[in-house]
Amino acid sequence: MSEKKGFFQRLRQRLNQGDSFLTRDLSELLPAGGKPDESTLEELETRLLMADVGVDATQAIMDSLYQQLDRKALADGQQLMAGLEAGIRGILDPVEQPLRPEKTGDDPFVVLVVGVNGSGKTTTIGKLARRFRDEGRSVMLAAGDTFRAAAVEQLQTWGERNDVPVIAHASGADSAAVAHDAVQSARARGTDVLLIDTAGRLHTQAGLMDELRKVKRVIQRVLPGAPHEVLLVLDGSTGQNAIAQAREFHSAVDLTGLAITKLDGSARGGVLLAVARELGVPVRFIGIGEGAEDLDVFRAEDFARALVRAE
Repeated sequence: MSEKKGFFQRLRQRLNQGDSFLTRDLSELLPAGGKPDESTLEELETRLLMADVGVDATQAIMDSLYQQLDRKALADGQQLMAGLEAGIRGILDPVEQPLRPEKTGDDPFVVLVVGVNGSGKTTTIGKLARRFRDEGRSVMLAAGDTFRAAAVEQLQTWGERNDVPVIAHASGADSAAVAHDAVQSARARGTDVLLIDTAGRLHTQAGLMDELRKVKRVIQRVLPGAPHEVLLVLDGSTGQNAIAQAREFHSAVDLTGLAITKLDGSARGGVLLAVARELGVPVRFIGIGEGAEDLDVFRAEDFARALVRAE
């Protein structure tokens, strides 16, 4: 079994706990003869909203389905599911843009990783370090979350596990200073990829968001053009709150990519569509569990199929 196929199977099993929330028992809602009508689409619209797809993304999907209904192009449940999947793909295809870290000369490709507390940010960095190392790239980590000693220790553990160096200062140190030293060290060593952790912060904490801007400015001064990627890690189980987080982080530091974690468990998965529709920021990775193999490149086709199809 290929790794891609294996991840897709796990995604389908874990997203909505193995059943598609959107399509579960939808066949029972079809009128006699199995041909979708307006009441069927109204129920589907409700399910999209309950799955955290958001108003704008839901409207875009439903507009397409209603047009197909008017053209009598939805003759049965299978055509309805195909139309739903196509509508989801229409939103997700544009944000399917894999991250390909390429260094310039001796300068590292710098990834600044941001997010709120508990989003899985530090764990995601560890998993990315392993992924990039397995791809043959040299990697360095920077423990920029200086507020939590546990975060530094966690990152150092990931570094030891993957044989990757970690730049860290004492607890409570200036996170911008950590980033500064890490960029200089990565340049001196000819490192391919530098992953910089930052302290988790609520998107409503203006002071901490200002500090994040400072970290970015310091990186830019040391290495013009960096960071090359500003990656927001979002907890997929937080629903509509994730949209507000993404909006504020994007406003503060100009996000270039997203990693959506914790799509297993209670997550409905639809928030990914909501964020994609509103921000259009590339979705780089999705996570469906704690294991390193449970973080993979985002593929719109696979995600749409897993979201819609219960089988």
